[in-house]
Formats: sequence, C-alpha cells, structure tokens
Amino acid sequence: MTLTLLLMACLLTCAGQVAQKYAVESWRGPESGIAQKLRSPWLWLALLCLGLGLLVWLLVLQRLEVGIAYPMLSLNFVLITLVARYLFKETIDLRHWCGVGLVIAGVVLLGQHA
Repeated sequence: MTLTLLLMACLLTCAGQVAQKYAVESWRGPESGIAQKLRSPWLWLALLCLGLGLLVWLLVLQRLEVGIAYPMLSLNFVLITLVARYLFKETIDLRHWCGVGLVIAGVVLLGQHA
C-alpha cells in the first residue's frame, strides 16, 4: 500500500509539472492578460494534480520515515526526463542519462531498506 501511494504521489507530481509546461506554452504568442492565463485548463489541471499529489504525499509521510520517503521522490527526475525526451522532443545528453541511472540506483538501494 505504501509503495502504491508513493508511486501515486510521484505520478501526480509529474503530471502536474507536465501540465505546468503545457500551461506556459499556451501563454506564448500574442500578449495575454492575467485573466486569460487564469482560464487555462492546463493551469487548473496542474493545480489539481499537484494538490492531489501533496495529499497523497502526506499519506506517504504517515507510513514512511522522511529519510526514506523523500529521496524516493527522485523518481520524478527520471519521469520528467522521459517526458522531456519523448513528449517534448528535448535532447538529453549522456551526462544527464548517467545522472538518471544514478538516481534509479539510489532509489533501488533505498527501496531495499524500506
């Protein structure tokens, strides 16, 4: 159950960050006022996902020590890197991929402790 909650917190946070990216991308182009920006469905989706992610995260913190739980959020770096590469077509260099590999190794090591 705790692992499921942790993964949900990561996925909701990642989805919120992707929605943030889409929100700011939709603001490009002709000057738009604050009222138009506030009507962006991407902005509201981002707030919803990030808010739900926070609530799920609080449930995780009830079940795991913060020293174990917090580093597990590093999975967001992995997920966002994959999203950047495959959804936004961003170039990811070898050094970045090596960092992703180290993050995964760290999460695996910490996961064995939990």
